[in-house]
Amino acid sequence: MIRVDAVWLAVQPLDMRLGTEAALARVVGVFGAAHPNHAYLFTNRRANRMKVLVHDGIGVWLAARRLNAGKFVWPADTATTLQLTRTQFNALVLGLPWQRLGDAGIIRVI
Repeated sequence: MIRVDAVWLAVQPLDMRLGTEAALARVVGVFGAAHPNHAYLFTNRRANRMKVLVHDGIGVWLAARRLNAGKFVWPADTATTLQLTRTQFNALVLGLPWQRLGDAGIIRVI
């Protein structure tokens, strides 16, 4: 199991053809550094594909997820990056409206 202490989301889309080194360079460019045990999320322009880069303290892992139908709920006009809770991340990867989830799984209107 890969340990993840924090999940960060980049608002700007990423070219899904990029490999590990280019994705790591993008993480450093957007977030300033790749911290150990942090996960960094990117999507493509259509928001139907996501890449997750995780720095485990020794190396980096790069995973991809594609939705066969629908889109990931991705913020449009907000800050450059956002930090997600574990509950929000779990909802995001399923394509659910994670932005409405608050503390203790309470659903709120935004």
